Parts: sequence; structure tokens; C-alpha cells
Amino acid sequence: MKRSDLVDPKAVGRLMRAQVHARLPMSGAMSGQHKSPHKGSSVEFAEYRKYVPGDDVRLLDWRVYARTDRFYLKEFEADTNLRAWFVVDCSASMGYASHGVTKLDYARRMAATLAYMLVQQGDAVGLTCFAKETFLDIPARRNAAHLGNIFDGLGKLKAKGETTLVPALHAVAERIPQRGLVLIFSDFFTPVAELLPCFQHLRFRKHDLAVFHMLDRAELDFDFTHPTRFVDMETQSALLAEPEIVRARYFEELNRYLDALKSGCREFKTEYRRVVTDEDYEQIVSRFLVERSRRK
Repeated sequence: MKRSDLVDPKAVGRLMRAQVHARLPMSGAMSGQHKSPHKGSSVEFAEYRKYVPGDDVRLLDWRVYARTDRFYLKEFEADTNLRAWFVVDCSASMGYASHGVTKLDYARRMAATLAYMLVQQGDAVGLTCFAKETFLDIPARRNAAHLGNIFDGLGKLKAKGETTLVPALHAVAERIPQRGLVLIFSDFFTPVAELLPCFQHLRFRKHDLAVFHMLDRAELDFDFTHPTRFVDMETQSALLAEPEIVRARYFEELNRYLDALKSGCREFKTEYRRVVTDEDYEQIVSRFLVERSRRK
């Protein structure tokens, strides 16, 4: 896929009216627009603390001293830039498409758009792509030349091999040195009981975690009408089934799976967003940005 196919300039121009915000304090290398876990010298008041010898007396609040006869200092929120990691599943199931746009194509277009926006606002971006036969790891940097590496990495991806989602996410949690924004793009064809410890691990490491659940419309509607041979794209195992006979059980299992995944995301304060590949990707990204801005 060419770079020109990854980012729509007109869509990006409209989306750039908003910014990508972190929900949690971030640890960056320089000043920026995101809250830091450390105290600094911004204009946003954080809290008072008692004076100890060696503190800067210019930060003393003399009004509080007049009321309490004790010395207190004002502390302010520090602002920093963030590091964002895009984690893209490129296993064979991500190559499925019932209408022409694969889940992988949709995912990398979203990732490329958000990566461009983050770099433009002064933040660093990195990329990890994984499957049994594919592994790509590009460290987080913030310059325009590095953005080209991200685009090249996304453009060369092929959907193949079995998923290695669980070990890949645990590895990402350990490899990222500081708290950051982690965005995962996957169809999550893994038992929920195995996925949730990954989310817990990432949240334990203080990362702001958002997952984009990539689904094809046919997977949600199951609108097959004739006897169909269903093939597992990762293992190549096949099943011949009559849709009318298995439809009720299919929806029962699908809804159970989706409910368990969303419930687990809520439990570990992970942002869950379902993405259906026949939807306008600009609208999906716009809702993500707007809701993050409101929560900030």
C-alpha cells in the first residue's frame, strides 16, 4: 500500500481541528500539551504542600500564611509531550473482507492518520506489528522523517500467519519504558480470558490504553443464506454449515464474547471502540478525538 493510500489529506485537514489527548498523565522527554505525573510550573494549580528548607520561597502562598501562620507552597501541573505506540495485528484473519476493504487496510489507515496528527502536535509515535510470521518494531520518535518510517512499515504489512496477540501485548507492556498512549488495532480472535491479563499488564504499567476492535459487517450480521464452507484464515481448518441451523447459536456466542470483552475493558479502564469496516473511517477517528477531548 502506498503512502498516498494511507492518509487522505482532506480528511486529515478536517480532523486536525481537534487534537489527540491522553486520558492519563504522561511521561515525556520535553514540555508539551499533556499532563505529567510530575509537578512543574504551568498555570494550572495542582495542590498545596508544606514548606521544607530549600524550597523556592517565590512559590510561598502568603495569603495562606496570613490565615494559618504556616508556610505552604503552591504546586502546579507540569505539561509534557506523550509517546504513542500503535500496535497492529497483522495475522491472517485481519485480511478478511466481505466488501473489498480488509480489516488490516482499515486499521493501518486509522493508525497512519492518528500517527500523522500526533507528530504534527509534537508527540512521538512508535509502531509494533505482529503475527506468527511477522514482527515489526519501530521505536517512538517525533520527527517528520520518522513518520515516513511508520508509513512505510504500515504500507508493507501483509495479513498472514496465526495470531500471537497475547505474547505480543505482554512484550509491549514490558518494552515501553515510560507511561504512554497505547492504541491496539486487532480483531481479537483470542479467548477473552487470555486477553484481559494483557490489558491489566499494560494498565499496571500506567499506560493509557485504547483498543480498536476491527470487525467486518458479515461477522456481525451473519447474513449467509445458503450452505457455506467457512474456512479459518489462520489455521485453514474448514466447516461446512447450514447458516439457518447455526445462526441462533452463532449470535449467542458472538454476543457473549463481545459482552465479555467490553466488560473486561471497563474493569481495567481500557477504552473500547468497535470499528466496522464499512463505516466512514473519518467519522470513527473524529468520535475518538471528540470523546477524548471531553474526558481530558
